[in-house]
Amino acid sequence: MMAGPQADKFDEFLMSKFRDPAIDRADAVLDAHLQAPGLQSLQNDLRQLSPEQRALVRRCVIEAIDGGLHDFLFALSEEHDADNAIVVLVDGQNVAAQSDGLHGEPYTDEGWFGRFSKHGVPPDPA
Repeated sequence: MMAGPQADKFDEFLMSKFRDPAIDRADAVLDAHLQAPGLQSLQNDLRQLSPEQRALVRRCVIEAIDGGLHDFLFALSEEHDADNAIVVLVDGQNVAAQSDGLHGEPYTDEGWFGRFSKHGVPPDPA
């Protein structure tokens, strides 16, 4: 079952307000483009890494972000299946009720990552 329009609207929000900014921030830290206090040491340490090592760090960061999103969406689905104690409403509709598994919606080119995130589907490192 494909997610309904309110679930898509919710995920477009998650992609544009959480996933994409988090990846952009990681890229800015990896490229030493931030002047925030406390980041100088981290950025200096990251500069010591080879391009291949920085790419590995970036993959790890994206995996952590996407894993957190997956777990969050899974928890929303579980709440819907249990007692609806925690729900996310978009335009008055429970987004978890519009999918048989919110946590699976982001993956594939037709999924939420491919449709709504400027960073797209994470590449398979194979």
